[in-house]
Parts: sequence; C-alpha cells; structure tokens
Amino acid sequence: MVDDNELNRLRDIAAPAPGTDAKARAFEAAMRAYDLDEKTSPAAQGSAKGLRLTERAQKLWSEIMQKKLFVTPAIAGLVALPIAGYATIYMLQEQPFHSGGDEKITETLADKPVARKKADADAESRDAAEALAPASPPKPESAGAGGLARQGALTSNAPPPAPGGEFAQDGGASAPAVKGMAGTTAESKLMVQPPMPADQMPLPEQNRDRVEDFKSNPVRAALEDPVSTFSIDVDTASYSFVRRSLREGIVPRADTVRVEEMINYFPYDWKGPDSASTPFNSTVSVMPTPWNEHTRLMHVAIKGFDAKPAEQPKANLVFLIDVSGSMNEQDKLPLLQSAFRLLVNRLRPDDTVSIVTYAGDAGTVLEPTKVSEKDKILNAIDTLTPGGSTAGEAGIKEAYRLAQKSFVNDGINRVMLATDGDFNVGQTDDDDLKRLIEKERKIGVFLSVFGFGRGNLNDQMMQTIAQNGNGTAAYIDTLAEAEKVLVEDASSTLFTIAKDVKIQVEFNPNKVSEYRLIGYETRALNREDFNNDRVDAGEIGSGHSVTAIYEITPQGSGGEQIDPLRYGQASVNNGGVANDDEYAFVKIRYKLPNEDASKLITTPVTSANEVADFDQASTDQRFSIAVAAFGQKLRDEDATAKFGYDKIMEIATAARGADPFGYRSEFLSLVRLASALGGNR
Repeated sequence: MVDDNELNRLRDIAAPAPGTDAKARAFEAAMRAYDLDEKTSPAAQGSAKGLRLTERAQKLWSEIMQKKLFVTPAIAGLVALPIAGYATIYMLQEQPFHSGGDEKITETLADKPVARKKADADAESRDAAEALAPASPPKPESAGAGGLARQGALTSNAPPPAPGGEFAQDGGASAPAVKGMAGTTAESKLMVQPPMPADQMPLPEQNRDRVEDFKSNPVRAALEDPVSTFSIDVDTASYSFVRRSLREGIVPRADTVRVEEMINYFPYDWKGPDSASTPFNSTVSVMPTPWNEHTRLMHVAIKGFDAKPAEQPKANLVFLIDVSGSMNEQDKLPLLQSAFRLLVNRLRPDDTVSIVTYAGDAGTVLEPTKVSEKDKILNAIDTLTPGGSTAGEAGIKEAYRLAQKSFVNDGINRVMLATDGDFNVGQTDDDDLKRLIEKERKIGVFLSVFGFGRGNLNDQMMQTIAQNGNGTAAYIDTLAEAEKVLVEDASSTLFTIAKDVKIQVEFNPNKVSEYRLIGYETRALNREDFNNDRVDAGEIGSGHSVTAIYEITPQGSGGEQIDPLRYGQASVNNGGVANDDEYAFVKIRYKLPNEDASKLITTPVTSANEVADFDQASTDQRFSIAVAAFGQKLRDEDATAKFGYDKIMEIATAARGADPFGYRSEFLSLVRLASALGGNR
C-alpha cells in the first residue's frame, strides 16, 4: 500500500526539462505510426464530404457549356441533349438515388431466401391467374359420355390480381421490390397503391333482360266465377333461369318465376295412354294442402303417349342461329355450338339439317343436308363466329324457306331458333313477330326457341314466338341442360303428338267455395276460347308430362277469403244442382298434329279422387307440390308466406324417389341456396 507521505513527496518533485534528442525520437515514431495507419485502416463511418446532386449538375453543365462550340446553335442543341442524358446517368451511378434524410429506407440484400420467396410468390400468382382466367372457347367435339365435362369450361372473367408488396394495401401478398441503379433492392413503407380515379372506375354491367310482367292468379269464388280456362305449358325456361340466378347468389325477380314451368321441368311417372290413338291420359287427385289446413289441392296430371324411336317420323330441322355481336360470350355462342353438336349426334342418318345465321343480314350456312353427312354439318357449326346486329325477321323468313324446301310429309318439320333474344333490327315489336310466326305456322312448320346467356335475354319475345309457333321455349345455361333438352328429352322436344291443348275446369259451388290456379298466369284463356278451334294453345310432345294444381277451399271449411253474397244463390226449380257430389268437372280439348278439328276428353272429380292424408299421395305428386310451394315462395305469395323453406325441403327430401339424372337432388340444393339468400321465412 502506498503511503500518503510518499505521494506528497512525489508531487513536490520538479519535472525534468525536455531533452532535444528524446523529443526528436518521439516525433519520428509518431510519423511512422501515422503512415502505417493510412495504409491499413478501414474507411471511416459516414459519407465523405462531396457536392450535392444539384451542385454536381450545375458544375458539370457549366464545364460543358464553357467549351467553345464554333458550330451553329442547332448543332449545339443536338450535341447538348445526349450530353445531358450522359450527365444524369453519371450522377446516378456516382450517388444512388434516395428519398431524403428523414425517410426511413429498408434495404434488403438479394440473398437466397428472399429470391426463393419471390419465386414462390410468382408461381402462386401464375397458378391463381390460370385458375381464374376466362376459359377459351372449347373446341367442339362429338357428344357422348364426355359431353358434360365441358360444362366447367364456361367460367366468368377473372378480376385483375391485387397489388402486391409486403406493405401493399389490404394485406396483399409480397410484390417485387423496386431495384435501384446501383444493384441494391429497396422497399419503402410509405409506398401505397394510388386509388383509381372515379371517372375511370368500371361501371357495373347493365342487365337488359326483358321479362313479361304478370300478377299471380287471384282467389276466385266458385259461385261467382266457377270456370277456369287456360292453355297447357310445357316450357321449362323459367326453372333454368331461376337456377342460374340462385347459383350466382341472386334472388330471382318474381316475374322470372313461372311456377308451372318449374313444376313441369321434372319428369314424372304419370299414367299414360295405352295406345297412340289417344295421345294422352289425365289423372286427377284431391289431397290436403301442406301450407294451409283449411284448403285442399286438386292435382291434374297429364301424360303424353311415349312413341318409340322406331315409330317416330323423319325429322327436317332448320337451325336458326343468332351470331350477332351480343352472342360473343362463353355462355352464348360457344355453348350453343356444343349444344347443337349434341343434337346432331342424336339424330338419325336419314334426318335433314339446315343452318341459317343472322347478324345484320341473314345467311344460309348449310343447305338441307342429310345427317349421314354428319362431318359436314358439324364443321358448319364449328365455323360460326359472332359479329354484327341482329336481323331476326330476315333470319326467320330464310329458315322457313329452307324448311319448305326439304319439307317432310307426316314428319317433323321444325325451326330451332337459338338466341340471346336480342332482335334489334327489323321487326322488333313482339306483335309483329307474333303475326309472322302465326302466318308461317299454317304451312306445318313448328318453331322452338332456345335462350342463351344473361344480361340481354329477351324472355318475353321467346315466350311469344314459341307459343305462337306451336313450339317450346327452353333456357340453356349449361351443357348439362343442353343434354337434358336436346338429348334426353329429344322426343318430347321435337315430336309433337297433340297441339292446341286447352284445359277447362268447372267447379261445383256446393262443394267448392273458392279456388286458385297455381301458375299459368301467362297462359290464361277466355271461357269462350275453349271451344274455339281458331284459338292457339300449347303442344304436348311424345312422353311429355304436364301438371296443373288448383288450391280449393271446400264449403264449410272455414278457410274462405271472399265474403259471401248478401242475397245468396238464386233459387232454381230443377230439384237441385246436378252432379252435386262432384268437386269439379275437368275438360281437355286438343288437336292431332295434322288435323284442324279438336277432340274432347272429360273427367269428373268426385270423392273417389280424394287422398285422405298428404303422406299417402304418390312420390311424384308430393314432389311436384314441393316445387309448386318453392315457386310461390320465390314469388313471395301470401299463400306460402308462413310456409318456410325448411318445410319445402322436408317434403322434397321425402319425395325425392328415383332420381337417375340428379334433377331432384339439384332442386334440394336450390332450396338451400334460396333459404340462405332470403332467410327461412
């Protein structure tokens, strides 16, 4: 330990005077150390002092312009421009661009993990783009077992990929970094995607579908209005349209829901006639109403004679195809081509096919050709391309001309119009088209209409010309639906066994207080039209099944909605009403395809037609009633306001029965979709 006295003594000793030699040696050692440090030491932190970008630019430009240019000013300008560009590159190479001293810059070296991450992101982006990209029109191929496989190709256009970047908006995936001129990679946390100007935002696609407005049938008092008259309807377009709407997450408009077309979409095993001499048979049943304990349902089922393929006559078909510009969508012309290929493969070798197109001007693509030359017909279908406006009138006239050219006596002569319904050139008024079709119908050529696509569908026009052309109207939204209409139901679609089929029901006021026809609003006829053979009505094809359902209120049930008349029923002196025990009297009037005089079938409805319990009704009857309830529910009718989708599902599930093509299972999925979209009301 050092003594304090020792420390004090040392403090008082005087410092020796500096020696000249020692001072020189110390200075020399310091200089050697300084020289060595200059050669080996790393660069100091921070940036070397230098000129700013603007100062460097000014200095370089001043030096350039101080050079004496003894040429004309024009040449000086030409020389100065590339020199200025070179100066800019020179400055950026010397000092990489940065955004300012206050902004935080994150620099990421291009190491292997980042590169791999970017590659994975690029691969995922490519996979997503391929999955969402709109499918190109499928190359038509012969129909067969693989026909349904092409249905998935009809996809909608994919939206553009979202902006990426680790700091992109909405949590997007990592985007490629901005690469600097010096080879480094930088990303700014302040970098955001600028919003699209309001005037550049894409407008939603306008829906120009045209559908006929109509009101549901009202409840009628049997005492005041005991007779109901209507034309049968075997069209199915409404069901397909409703199905597409629900699958797209849209509750269908009420006017697009025609309940009778939804019911008649499904095949039913009603009892048919025993021979072709009677074209169809009718079966009538009366059963409890599942949605109203005070009423009953009168179920009228008609089944057409199912002619065997060997018994069917030759077919002369004219494909009238809309190739206007509005058909240039995946679910229009490409689907149409695939659908007609299915039909051609279904025809027999001695059948005849012609093809007429219309877009601005009508044109004959294929003169009448035997199906034995199938390749020629298929090639003509494959070469169709869209473009131009729609001259529907000229196309229909040309189609009828070709149908007459190859007319088959006692055969099937039919024009098959395929369109999105856009008739914007020529006779655009539905009444004008109606008169044209009625005039040509008398020559024995019928007309069927097949609708494609959405947003431009003229459903009202389709219904008008199909009803007046002794044909049917169907809406084809998928290849599976094309197969159903043109392959599975080809006989009923093409081969008519009865035309101008009308139904008239007279209710007995002593047994029935009120009644309401479910559906058929657009097919209503006047009472006197029933016996007038000049009034056109619907057709029934081979094997067709047609269903009509009345909701009736029995006398004294307590379910009446109409107040009774003050003065009651007028007295009669005939001892009472004849056939007092009958609910109603059903009359069906029809014509054979080649005849002009109608025939009559009558059926009294008595207690013998009653079914005591709803569960005792047949599977087909219960399922058809579930479809009727579903259609009314979609139309938001009062009758089914308190009848939930769960009840409809319960009935349809229990009555699904044999379902070889999956139509009824598909119906159950639509009920679930409607319930999810509209609530289980």
